[in-house]
Order: sequence, then structure tokens, then C-alpha cells
Amino acid sequence: PSPRSCQPNGDSEEALQCEIEELKQKDLALDQEIAQFVSEGYSLEELEKHISLLHEYNDIKDAGQMLLGKLAVIRGVTTKQLYPEYDLELSD
Repeated sequence: PSPRSCQPNGDSEEALQCEIEELKQKDLALDQEIAQFVSEGYSLEELEKHISLLHEYNDIKDAGQMLLGKLAVIRGVTTKQLYPEYDLELSD
């Protein structure tokens, strides 16, 4: 569940209190999600490892996308046009 949005009236203290409340709600939602995974038999260590691997995957994918973008600029084509050359799917 996503936290409800506060609409502060511009007062910086009120805005900070609103942000704190939203962060508390996000924290609670994440705690509930973790509890759900644990109840399904996952361990916290396993979840942390998966999260770490996802971060690593995303970093590598971002680097690959950056390289494809630079190559596309050098060649004067779109990144999309390079995908078939490297046997990539658009969903990659």
C-alpha cells in the first residue's frame, strides 16, 4: 500500500513533519512486506542477497545502456537500431 500524500501549505516545518509522516508510513509498509516474505519462508539474509544482486544487475544494465547510447551517437543511429545487431530484445 502506498502512503497517503500530505499537502503542506508551504510552511517548512509543516512540510518536514509531512515528509516524516510519509517516511514513517513507507517504513511501516516495508516492515509489513518483509514480514510477508518471512512468513512465506524467505530469510532476511536471502532477501538482502537478492536486493544486492538486483542493485548490481541494475548498475551493469545502466552501464550497458550508456555504452549503447554513446555508440548510437557515434554511428548516428538510435539505440533501438543497435539492438538487433547485438541480439538484444527491446525488453532487455
